[in-house]
Formats: sequence, C-alpha cells, structure tokens
Amino acid sequence: MTTDRSARTVGAGYDRLRPRRSCLAVPGSNPRFLEKAQGLPADQVFLDLEDACAPLAKPEARHTVVKFLNEGDWTGKTRVVRVNDWTTHWTYRDVVTVVEGAGPNLDCIMLPKVQDASQVQALDLLLTQIEKTMGFEVGRIGIEAQIENARGLVNVDEIAAASPRLETIIFGPADFMASINMKSLVVGEQPPGYPADAYHYILMRILMAARAHDLQAIDGPYLQIRNVDGYREVARRAAALGFDGKWVLHPGQIEASNEIFSPSQEDYDHAELILDAYEYFTSEEGGKKGSAMLGDEMIDEASRKMALVIAGKGRAAGMRRTSVFEPPAA
Repeated sequence: MTTDRSARTVGAGYDRLRPRRSCLAVPGSNPRFLEKAQGLPADQVFLDLEDACAPLAKPEARHTVVKFLNEGDWTGKTRVVRVNDWTTHWTYRDVVTVVEGAGPNLDCIMLPKVQDASQVQALDLLLTQIEKTMGFEVGRIGIEAQIENARGLVNVDEIAAASPRLETIIFGPADFMASINMKSLVVGEQPPGYPADAYHYILMRILMAARAHDLQAIDGPYLQIRNVDGYREVARRAAALGFDGKWVLHPGQIEASNEIFSPSQEDYDHAELILDAYEYFTSEEGGKKGSAMLGDEMIDEASRKMALVIAGKGRAAGMRRTSVFEPPAA
C-alpha cells in the first residue's frame, strides 16, 4: 500500500485503504467464536452470513452479528460482514438487518460470488437507501467484492470500476476451482499434473484490475488450517505478486499472514531512507538533483515510487524505523 494510494479518498473523504494483511473469517452464527475473535491480532474480521452459516441458521445469525457489532470491542480492526450473494433469497434481508441494526459500527459489506458490475451497483444503491432512511452518513460503508467464478474474472475490470464504495477485490479459490472444473480437492494447493502455478493468471488478473482502480487485492483462504507451512508458502506467492493480504480461517494463521504481508525491518528501514534521501537531494539544500547516490545505490523518482510501496506497508503495520538519514557533509 503506497502513500500515493493511501491518500485515495472517495465522496466525503473516506479512506478506502485500510490494513488488511490478515482477514479473519468468523461464523456469524457462533457467539463463542465471535467473542474470541475480538482479542485476536487480525487486521480485519469478517462476520460471515454466507458459507459459514447453515441455511436454517442464517436468520438468527443476522441478529447475532448485529449484537456483536454493537456490543463487542473491535478496536483496531476493520469490521466487515459477508452477506449472501444476489442469486439467493437471503441477500437483501442480510443487508437491511445488519446495516439498519449496526451501520455505525460497520466498515464494509463483503459481497460474494460477484459476476458483473450491476451486482455491486445494486448493493451500493441498497446501502444508500438504508443510510438515507436511517440518517446514517451516506457513502461511509465500503464494499468488498469477491471473485469466485469464471464470469466474475472475465468481468473483473468492470466490477472494479462499479462503485466508489469499493475497497477490495478478493479471490475466492474454492468456488472458483469448482467453476472451472479444476482437478483438485485441496483449496489453495496446486492441482496434480500441472507443472506451473495454476493460479498465477487468476491472481494477476485480479491484481491488475484492483490496482488500475486504486483498490486492494486480497487472496482467499487456505483450508488446511493446521498446515501453517503450507499456508506460508501460498501466502508468500500472493505477497510476492503484490497482494495486500490474505484470509485466515484459524488463529494459528494470523501471525504468519501479518508477517508475510509486512516488509522486513531491513526493507522498511531502507525504504524510509530512500524517501528521506530523495526528498533531500531534490531540494534546494540538496542541490536540486533528479538522481543521487545513497551509499552504493543510485536513487531517482522511480526509486521513490518503489520505496513508497514498502514504506506504506510498514507504516500500516505499525513498524518503527531503526535508522535515520543523515545528509552528506558539505
């Protein structure tokens, strides 16, 4: 997350780029899990009304979610509710009940199985009507769009441009694997018989659409929750491409996700030094130079942009620098 992008605001000045290194899924029908989640160090928690809730449990889960949003202590966390997708009969009631009941204590609605821009626009319109009816601040609640099938991926550019409320594009691997008939039952792992990375195109397609519209890109879950090494391997792949974070399904995955989607201390310090050095060397005092040497490294405007990415991620993670730039002696 760069400083340039982190300055992105929408409407009345809402910052849509929040830390999302770890996005913890919590069943909306399980009070014990909802209570425990409040004390876990995840950047984001999403209270799930979709796959994690049995059909018969969904109506009551809506009210449970409202109760925990209003009465729980979610300090330092982005608060999200995943509703059911528009092809079901639950969606509108999910949104109305949750937003009317806990709108001021809600940051985003996550919409699963998004297939085209109109589905995001429909949610945007419904949110606006609820906010106006309830006297809430219009436009404050964001939207997260989950891509889970081939049609959604084909339309991802239009989806990413569908609403100023959009904050993230999320890859949903399980449903996606099923939608394209991928030969695997292990969500997040490579299918047997394919010698390369079967997810590379999908992840890059989502990442390009997200970045083209100044959105965050989030990787989906890894279902083998006790295999932390496997989780780390998959998370590193997404982080290396430039994704901002990944879902976590178990507390044991949170530390790994926070670590992997944060820069190392060495990289963070170096990025901050580049930014300070570039600011100095381009100034009157520093000689108004377009490029300069920082130790053995030449830095210029392109270096500054790259450093902004690393520094932005470090700042969002709460990192503190351990080195200070000192201008060269005259």
